[in-house]
Amino acid sequence: MTTETITADAAGTWTLGDLTVNRIGFGAMRLTGSSAFHLGTPSDRKRSIAVLHKARELGVNHIDTAAFYFSSLRSANEIINSALSPYPDDLVIAAKVGPFRDYTGEWGTSARPEDLRGHVEENLRQLGRDHLDLVYLRRMRQDSIAEHFGALAELREAGLIRHLGISDVEPRHLAEAQAIAPVVCVQNRFGLDSHNPGTDDILRICGEQGIAFVPFYAIAGESGPHGAASGHDEEVLAVARAHGATPAQIRLAWTLAQGPHVLAIPGTGNPDHLTENIAAGAVRLTDEERDTLDSLHRKAG
Repeated sequence: MTTETITADAAGTWTLGDLTVNRIGFGAMRLTGSSAFHLGTPSDRKRSIAVLHKARELGVNHIDTAAFYFSSLRSANEIINSALSPYPDDLVIAAKVGPFRDYTGEWGTSARPEDLRGHVEENLRQLGRDHLDLVYLRRMRQDSIAEHFGALAELREAGLIRHLGISDVEPRHLAEAQAIAPVVCVQNRFGLDSHNPGTDDILRICGEQGIAFVPFYAIAGESGPHGAASGHDEEVLAVARAHGATPAQIRLAWTLAQGPHVLAIPGTGNPDHLTENIAAGAVRLTDEERDTLDSLHRKAG
């Protein structure tokens, strides 16, 4: 398929609270190198900045990031700040808090509720902003998220945060958070070969309630933070051939086809892969193709 003229609005839009975004956005994790979860070889900074410029040229107006996205010499937030500040009015930047790493890159224990203000302020400092459009509370195996989410709700009331989301949660956590403050989106791991009945329930509930569902690792498969899936089922390859598309584009198209409330945030440090990811928003699967891939997803469980 021809990709150069396809922009992020091809997949349609969704409204996060009062902020309208294109359904294909950009995940910033890979701007720092092969993975934000180790301090390996740093990325080429000029190339990472070029990827962000290209994303904006292609209509991306939703970027997902975090202060803990860093590798040796590189910080995703700093790169975003350098590339895109002063920020366009239509750009929505989402950050996550909960996990944290020290300066050596080692992971700490999960943040306490009283730590979250400092985490939000660190994102603000790195991004050069006076408020964050959207902040996710990433659950770190807590049974209850009430105290942590309540701390973020207070920061929302103070004007440091515009909208709130939650990540890595079960349906009961969504209900728990909604009793405290509005939730505009949920971010869980979800993809064609990542089948979790609880996440499928969250996907459905979000659709019923008009809440955005934002899957991570949608095209990574079992590789997770280490990169896009390299092995593909024959069913995926067959659909890709039918559309003149790549398997990764079919994975993204299937993800977006799960409902108009589903957003995609594929990440890459490669300008060519970025263009392909954005173009996936123009792929329209047939009912038969959807059924085939849905069956593949169910088998993954």
